[in-house]
Amino acid sequence: MKRRLLGTIAAAVSLTVPWVAVWVLTAGLPAVGYDPALFASLSTLATVAVSGVSILGAAFLLAWAAETAEKDVPRAFAIAILAVLAVAPEYAVDALYAWNAGQFAGTQRGIEAGNLAVANMTGANRILIGLGWSGIALFTIFRRKSDEDPAVKDRAGFLRDAVSIDPDISLEIVFLLLATLWAFLVPLNGGIDIFDMLILVGLYVAYIAIVIRGDVEPEDVHTGVPAALQRLPRPARIATIILLFAYSGFVIFVAVEPFAHGLEELGTEAGIPPFFMIQWIAPLASESPELIVVAYLVNKARSTAGFNALISSKLNQWTLLIGTLVVVYSLALGEYGALPFDSKQSAEIWLTAAQSFFAIALLVNFEVTAWEAVTLLVLFVSQVFLEFAVIRELIVLPITTEEMLLVYSAVYMVLGLLLFVSRREEFRLLLERSIGTITSAFGGEERPQQADD
Repeated sequence: MKRRLLGTIAAAVSLTVPWVAVWVLTAGLPAVGYDPALFASLSTLATVAVSGVSILGAAFLLAWAAETAEKDVPRAFAIAILAVLAVAPEYAVDALYAWNAGQFAGTQRGIEAGNLAVANMTGANRILIGLGWSGIALFTIFRRKSDEDPAVKDRAGFLRDAVSIDPDISLEIVFLLLATLWAFLVPLNGGIDIFDMLILVGLYVAYIAIVIRGDVEPEDVHTGVPAALQRLPRPARIATIILLFAYSGFVIFVAVEPFAHGLEELGTEAGIPPFFMIQWIAPLASESPELIVVAYLVNKARSTAGFNALISSKLNQWTLLIGTLVVVYSLALGEYGALPFDSKQSAEIWLTAAQSFFAIALLVNFEVTAWEAVTLLVLFVSQVFLEFAVIRELIVLPITTEEMLLVYSAVYMVLGLLLFVSRREEFRLLLERSIGTITSAFGGEERPQQADD
């Protein structure tokens, strides 16, 4: 068993080694006699392939670490940490644009960088819901052996099957709703400012403060690598978890930027505008570890953990990612300043908030039907392709692009409001459950201690 465990981990690590070697020989150890030019000649396609495979390997290591950690910390907290690390590449890419916006403030380059920071952020958030939530829901329902997953509900009728969501995710849904409602106000302030940071980052800190006080779940629901690692003595187990988190996070960090830029170059060579690439292709690359991790969990019939990870990722992106942009911008600027953006990006933020509002409404009854997932997917894909067609002048709309974004925002809002009204009783129960979770966390009850191995 031990040999099989080491072999499985080694196989995942081996996927990361080629790109780590490239990184070390070109950036990590430039003073020991290696010639970076030997590796700089990698073609764009080769760069995308090698760095992309390394991200795949790191995603598996990350998933194993998070599942193993559930033995020692509350599951919600472990998943929250997984969500932060899995989308760390997105933070790095967005922070780069925010930093350039501050360094070149007042210039055309600085203005463009500020807009790109917002575009990258909104693109990442909409991809996470439009492709992530909908795609994983459909994958859960229609994958092979889905009948073995207790989260899948088989129903008669066209696209009536559903995937159930764990009611314990109520707290995350409520915090995500609060962040979404605040996001509608962000464009009204003329930029992302300190109040956005205080509210949004404060929401995430409050959420973590609650979930970290939850109980460690003792039941053994894992198989494969996580199950084997959980049987290690506690010191060895914790050391392994830390090592897997650190190494996978490092690999993702050093691989995702060349992967994203490589995709941008490939798209540019195909005639796709750079701005469109930065809003959609780069975030798609940086979100890929999260989607891989979730697909892995779902394929192990752990759909609940997978959706928890997706919802937690959306929460931290919709709070930490937005809230910290003003910090990065101000540091680069050398003084406090709100990160500015134009009216087009205001419409993008409203559309992203409206999509989030609709997606939350879908979760109020703790399930997502195949029909709802298809609706979420079609709305997202149609908007992206319609905007692309306008940019490439394949079609001409009677309205501007900004007005088109506002129309989609209105559609999302109307659908979301209708769902909230029809599910008002479920929403009330969701709020009551969340209040109960908060009361339990801070009610002074002593948590049961985890016995040491």
